[in-house]
Formats: sequence, structure tokens, C-alpha cells
Amino acid sequence: MGYAASLNDIQAARSLLRDVIVATPLLPAERLSEELGARIFYKTENTQRSGSFKIRGAYNTISRLAASERARGVIAPSAGNHAQGVALAARLNGVKATIVMPERAPLTKVVATRRLGAEVILHGASFDDAVAHARELQQDCGFTYIHAFDHPHVIAGQGTIGLELAESLPDLNLLVVPIGGGGLISGIALAVKVLCPDARIVGVQAAGCAPVSPSLQAGQPCTSPTAHTIADGIAVKRPGEMTLPIIRDLVDDVVTVEDDEIVLAIAHALQNSRMLVEGAGAAGVAALLAGKVGLRPGEVAATVLCGGNIDGNLLVRVIEQAMVRQGRYILLRTTVDDRPGNLAPLINKVAEAGANVVDIYHRRAAWLGPVDRVGIELVLEVRDLGHGEAVYQHLEQAGYHLERGDGVAWPT
Repeated sequence: MGYAASLNDIQAARSLLRDVIVATPLLPAERLSEELGARIFYKTENTQRSGSFKIRGAYNTISRLAASERARGVIAPSAGNHAQGVALAARLNGVKATIVMPERAPLTKVVATRRLGAEVILHGASFDDAVAHARELQQDCGFTYIHAFDHPHVIAGQGTIGLELAESLPDLNLLVVPIGGGGLISGIALAVKVLCPDARIVGVQAAGCAPVSPSLQAGQPCTSPTAHTIADGIAVKRPGEMTLPIIRDLVDDVVTVEDDEIVLAIAHALQNSRMLVEGAGAAGVAALLAGKVGLRPGEVAATVLCGGNIDGNLLVRVIEQAMVRQGRYILLRTTVDDRPGNLAPLINKVAEAGANVVDIYHRRAAWLGPVDRVGIELVLEVRDLGHGEAVYQHLEQAGYHLERGDGVAWPT
């Protein structure tokens, strides 16, 4: 069956990209391998130029434009990573770039795109809104449109990752790839299924924007009703006309992950592999950690850390939430007599148990408790869930009646 791109197209893209991109490292995910009983590797596209894989497809497309197309300037819609890829590729080719991004696109990605020389227009609430506006501007201003995923040159450029993976891991059993519009997984699948035909390929979507499975069932691209996820890089409401048939024929399974699972995956990659990844980049790690990909003991597996452009404020919130879910932060509530000096003994008991006070809140009427008592809410840093339970028991034994406020259960 003919597809939008072929292995020959991907090999041609590789030749074109050889002196432009970074052949990103394939690194062992040692802690994840230990936890899951397999040999797992990270394809670290978070270390690529512009912070994601997108420069591959963008450069392969823009460098092949006719002189007249370049002269008109290029326009692209993006949630952020395609924006930076197009901006960099355009600058390297001496082409003016205009990027349309959703109004709530991460500030990190907006600023980085502007620094690469592109004009950034913020429009709409989602990537699909940005697409519609970019098409309007294309018609009005005569720009050359650079699609984020549904173009043969884009697919071929992203497919160069598949060549690198197949060469580095010829014994690959399982490859886990995030899916937004499908350009990344389509290009990779076109290469890997030829060079490593026995390898299973599993695509991962964020549950808050997951149109691929319904589209496969319907036999045509369908539009997701929502695009609500921290994985903004894959929050694409509708897969491509070119990419969907490739996914249908060459991808073995498509699964979804929740934002809570993505949070833990971002933290896991950062804490254990020193890899800074955004939500989309962690989607494959999330699927592996959550046991959703059918990984078998002893298998050789890889996942693509497709981007590292995470907003600093979001990263802080992600780490804090992960610390709670890992049992490193615990939230405890209690009351003490509303008299001077009664807070100090509680803090001393916390110190005796080896916990560190991160935050403390002094509540009165808000808790509707007895008028002669004051509510105390403590956020404590502990070593792990077991230590957290020991701190809890130590305070209970000291006479403080406690409630957990974080929803995380003690180990059984």
C-alpha cells in the first residue's frame, strides 16, 4: 500500500538533515528497567535543537520549498514545539516565519519561538483554533503553509528517528511513541517496521485529547470534543488524513494515559535519569510505568522523549504533585488549644520524627471548630511513605488527633 512517505524518503531526509540536527543519544533508563524487569531505553529528543524532534520535519520541508514559496514566507500553527522547529528551520534557510499559537500556549515556548526570529500570533483556545486562524492568514497574506504533521516531508523528517533507533537497537521488541497528530509515530513506524519488522509499536495519547482510537474505529479522522491535558504537545483534536492510514496499518496498539500518570512520569525521568521532559515527552514513560503497553519480562524496549520544553511554573507544580503522590510530601491537619505557645510543641514533635516543615497554616473560623481551638495544617517533607506513616503515628502517640489531607494511603 502506498503511503505519504517511504523508507527512501526518510533516508533522503536523513542525508539532508545530517549537518543540521543532533543524532540524539539513546540512553538506558536504568531505574525504569529495574522496576519493570526489561531493558528500556530513552531516545532523547528532548535534547534536540529547539528542544524537540520537530526541527527534523520542519527543516526537511522548508529546505525543499521552491524559491517563490520561500519568498512569500512560511506560516505554521503550533502548540509550541512545531513553532520552534519551524522558526529555527526558517532562520537556517533565510525564510521569514509567522507562527500562530493558542492563547494559553506555555510562555516558555512562546518566548523561545520569538527568540528564534519568528513572529508569534496568539489566537484561540486550542491548537485547532490556531490551525483555523493560520489558514485564514495563509489565504489573506499568501504565506506558504507548513503543516505540523500531515505532510510527506514532515513525516519523512520525523522518520529519521526510526532509522537511528533501528541502527542503535536492532534487537528492539517494543517501541512506545507519543501521538498528537501522528507525524512522529507515522514516520518512525515507516522506518522501524522495515528495519525491525518484529518490533511492536504502541502509540500513546493523553486521555484529555485522544481522537486516534475513535478515528481508527470510524475508518476516518474524527475530532476530539476536548483538548484538556498538561501534555500540550500532543493535544491535537484530529489526526491527519495522511498519518491515520499509517497508524492503522503499522502501529500495533494505541493507549491513553491520564495527566496524573504523566506527572509521575515527568518526575521519574527527572529524578532517576536526569532527563527534563514536558508532558508530551513523558507520555511514553507514563504508559510504561502504568503497565499499559504489554511489556514482557526481558524485552528490549524504547520510548521517545519527544520534547523537553516544559514551562518552569508547570514544572514546579508537577514536582510538588509528584512528591505528594510518591509520599515525599504529606498533608496533615490537627487542632490545638488556642493559647500562646501551643504551636511550638507540635513543631518539636514533627522534628523529633525527622520530618521537615514545608508549609504551615493557622486556621480559625474557616474550619468551624470549637472556638477555643485553632486548626493547624502542616505540609511535611518525609523520606517516603513508610517514614510518613511513622511521623503520623509519632504525632498521634503525642496526643494530636490527625487527618490526612492529601488523599494518599499509607502502604499496606
